[in-house]
Amino acid sequence: MNTQLEDDVRGAIASDSRILDPIDIAVEGDDGVIVLRGNVRNFKQRRAAVEDAKRIVGVNEVVDELVVHLRDDVWDDEIRGAAIQSLIWDAGVPAGKIEVKVHDGWVTLTGTVDYESQIDAAFDDVSMIKGVGGITNKIKVATPGPE
Repeated sequence: MNTQLEDDVRGAIASDSRILDPIDIAVEGDDGVIVLRGNVRNFKQRRAAVEDAKRIVGVNEVVDELVVHLRDDVWDDEIRGAAIQSLIWDAGVPAGKIEVKVHDGWVTLTGTVDYESQIDAAFDDVSMIKGVGGITNKIKVATPGPE
């Protein structure tokens, strides 16, 4: 166990304004490996906690065992609709190139785009939607064919 490393990660998570209830996140560390457990309110907070842990000097790996506690009144159809709308509004994401499926709050993105940055933009857009518990990103970058 490395209590100083654990304390540093806890401090980073506690000071992150993106995480509303940092006390709900348990931190364990051993030999540069940090394990995060507990509940967060959305996928954005889950990502933030992992990013915070990775920033700490001495952390070599982060094991993410956080669970997004979804509200019962957010339906998959609502999440899908919000995701599609978010992708439409983002000029950095090509219109109509990405399919969105949602099951129990878990979003799966598929499709083909021209640039890696478009994949990143789509992922970021969807990660901020209320009720998203996780994202499987299967979007691919088109490879140019033979000339």
